[in-house]
Amino acid sequence: MMYGYDPFDPAFLADPYPAYRELRAFDPVHRYTGGEVPPFWSLSRFDDVWNAVRDTETYSSAQGLTFVPDEIGKLGLAPTIVMLDPPRHGQLRGLIGKGFTPRRIAALEDKIRGYVKLRLDMIAAMQRDGEVVDLHQDFSSPVPTFTLAELLGVPESERWRFDPWVEALTALQNNGFDVARMSAPDAVAEMFGYFSDLVAKRRADPTDDLVGTLVQVESEGELLTDWEILGFCFVMVAGGNDTTGNLITHTVMTLDRDHAQREMLVRDRELIPTALMEVLRLEGSVQGLARTVTRDVSIGDATIQEGDKVMMLYGSANRDEAEFGETAEELDITRHIPRHLGFSSGPHFCIGSHLAKLQARVAVEELYARFPTVGVDVDRGERIRSSFTRGWETLPAVL
Repeated sequence: MMYGYDPFDPAFLADPYPAYRELRAFDPVHRYTGGEVPPFWSLSRFDDVWNAVRDTETYSSAQGLTFVPDEIGKLGLAPTIVMLDPPRHGQLRGLIGKGFTPRRIAALEDKIRGYVKLRLDMIAAMQRDGEVVDLHQDFSSPVPTFTLAELLGVPESERWRFDPWVEALTALQNNGFDVARMSAPDAVAEMFGYFSDLVAKRRADPTDDLVGTLVQVESEGELLTDWEILGFCFVMVAGGNDTTGNLITHTVMTLDRDHAQREMLVRDRELIPTALMEVLRLEGSVQGLARTVTRDVSIGDATIQEGDKVMMLYGSANRDEAEFGETAEELDITRHIPRHLGFSSGPHFCIGSHLAKLQARVAVEELYARFPTVGVDVDRGERIRSSFTRGWETLPAVL
């Protein structure tokens, strides 16, 4: 192959799509033997990934979600909800779902919109003063940080502590939960200590925020344990913060490449939900996660052996011409998408998807209402370098 799949190659991380295209065409069940980590497999076609993530008996999450060996053990933590298999995964998800309801998420819309408008006021002031506005740092990334602090009940007087936690957990997620490469272990430990104390306070004096609600959740005599609540906070911060920020940033970036579709969206904000799913399909915040097979599996001419790790390449599957037609790699904000892997599928469908879509919709609505021709300077931006996620460290805005 001309391009090749190498999750550690900076050129691949900068633009993985040519390699994905070749994998789908010539090596859809690919075995990576590059030596950076033990060999693992990757699936790149939509049907293969779709079927695998829905088959949790064969493709297990219990050994972690990356190709890093002993990922859970190296974290030194008990498994979180995303690292559990049925039936316990479903039981825990059902308990958490009693507190993390669509109604609770919808109730956040006015607060999110108010915060977004304040950020846009700040950006307008920066523009007047001739300052460089960074779309990702000054707008997209702060929105989910604010939302999660609000949702989890972090008091406003203590939210200054939240940014380092988010930065540390996002970095941990982006490097595949490799603790040896973690830049701020103290921040992670501090966050766990803070939320452990918060859970204890909510048990003594319950409140109406999400943590306060989760300590009271009960089903058939079972309550959530402190670790299960703490682990859910971990998942929300590590997995739901920069992924949502990058969806917002990628939407602006992608529409800046097609001004006709941007103008269409500005005229008709009802297109925004569909546009967001189309952008997530083209530029998935999560490019791939791993599973471990519990038995020998044959796909085509390849045989994956029991115990092998398999990367589900969502970023490739969501551009598969066999699923999305000849225009699979083109933007179409009116595209009908019956099946989508932007939030995975099956039992592990993203539990925070409705929160991510709400935040992105509000942010995009207000951004284009204030700055209808906003664009980005990609050449001056800096992407994160991760084998698992795709997004930006910085991306200057063009207002």
